[in-house]
Amino acid sequence: MTYIPDYLKTYPNMNTSSPLHISLNRLVSGFRQHRHDFLEFSYVVDGKGSELINDARHPMLPGTFTFVLPYQVHEIFTEPGHTLVLYNCMFSMDLLMEPRQEESLMDLIEQSAMLPFVQLSGPDNDRIKHLIEDMYHEYTGNEPWRQTMLQVRLKEILACFDRYRRKSPSSISVATISARPNASVWPIIHYIHLHYQDELALSDLASRFSLSVSRISEVIKQTTGQTFVHFLHDLRLRHACSLLVSTEMSVAEIALEVGYGSYKTFSRIFRESKGIVPKDFRKMKQNQSSLSK
Repeated sequence: MTYIPDYLKTYPNMNTSSPLHISLNRLVSGFRQHRHDFLEFSYVVDGKGSELINDARHPMLPGTFTFVLPYQVHEIFTEPGHTLVLYNCMFSMDLLMEPRQEESLMDLIEQSAMLPFVQLSGPDNDRIKHLIEDMYHEYTGNEPWRQTMLQVRLKEILACFDRYRRKSPSSISVATISARPNASVWPIIHYIHLHYQDELALSDLASRFSLSVSRISEVIKQTTGQTFVHFLHDLRLRHACSLLVSTEMSVAEIALEVGYGSYKTFSRIFRESKGIVPKDFRKMKQNQSSLSK
């Protein structure tokens, strides 16, 4: 029987205007094989172990920084007699999307031929550790400009990681290897993330990226584990959940906002996915918020 890794689709604060969550964790026996459609970085504070990302294993020691792309299958192992203490930060790809500039952090996702980790020491390690600790302090606090500070720290941390990774001899050697066959999928995934609110069909993607419809469908399924239609619905419903929780927009308005032409279609797909209609989902989240106060 083929083992299918867990597909994690949620994390705290996912359905907010700042979809980011950072936590400090202690792993005594590692973490099971899984994948997810959001981005994640980790930074080891103490302990010893290893991580397997798409069948490539790397050590996890104090100072190891790892950047996991969406849909990559990964698993963490803790060395016997050790406890891995590490920060984990999960965040939406949306936080890296901004008007196209000469330099864009979305390039980090498209650099799939480079190593996903770096082992830091000395001043480089001190800087990353300070930035992550400051980010964690901001996240657990409630100071003014909290969301802005978190997003600034996130971008600074990722930019520093890429600088350090490029200086690593092993990264340079990996970067010279021809890209993997699925490397070109990221511009496609990025485009879908940017345009899922529009009328979008496989034929549109095929024309834009000069691939056949069957090939576009194949690379999306290989990367995300979902058909194009299910992937598109997931993105739309995630946005819808955020709007239901954080705004007073009507359900009909939200349906149009996230890309559905009719309320009935939106309500049906939402119910099939969430097991509840949008109106009841909003009430449930409001009740949960009231109880937590």
